[in-house]
Amino acid sequence: MNEKKTLVIGASENPSRYSNMAIRSLRNHRHPVLALAKRQGKVDDVNITTDFPREDIDTVSLYVGPQWQPEYYEKVLQLKPRRVIFNPGTENPEFKNLLEENNIEAVEACTLVMLSVGNY
Repeated sequence: MNEKKTLVIGASENPSRYSNMAIRSLRNHRHPVLALAKRQGKVDDVNITTDFPREDIDTVSLYVGPQWQPEYYEKVLQLKPRRVIFNPGTENPEFKNLLEENNIEAVEACTLVMLSVGNY
C-alpha cells in the first residue's frame, strides 16, 4: 500500500466529529497522520497540535469551514502538498482556485468515503 502522509486541519477529540473519524480511519488504513486544531488533544496515537507542521505532506484534509480557511492559505501553499481534500461543508472556490494556480490538486470529496472505497 502507498502511504500518504495526511494533515487533518480542524481535528477534534470528539469521537462523533468527522475529523476524528477520519483520523482513526486514516490510521486504520496505515497512513501517517498529523492533526491540527485550535486546541491540543489526542485521537488514539495521534497528537492534535496547534502548531502548523513543517514536514512533507501528501494530502491535506480540511474540516474547517470556508470562513476559517483564509488563515491557512499561505501555510498550506508553503507545504506544497500533492492535494487538498475539501470535505463536505468545507468547499471554498477561492481556496480551490488558489491551490490549482499553485499546481496543487483540489478535491471536493469525503476522506472517509475515499478510504472506504479504496480510492484515497
